[in-house]
Amino acid sequence: MTESNWHKSTYSGDNDNCIEVADNLPGVVLVRDTKDHARGELTATPAAWSAFTAFARTYAG
Repeated sequence: MTESNWHKSTYSGDNDNCIEVADNLPGVVLVRDTKDHARGELTATPAAWSAFTAFARTYAG
């Protein structure tokens, strides 16, 4: 099994309200809170993650 390769989201900026994303696994994208790994992670398909980030880019201001 491939190990998750976590990285801080580029959309998190320099503040403390960050998420980490693991997008190196086949067919799945994982998202978790940088400060609270014990809460687990959200799972999304790559298509759903792309749609979410496109939406976020549109409404980020």
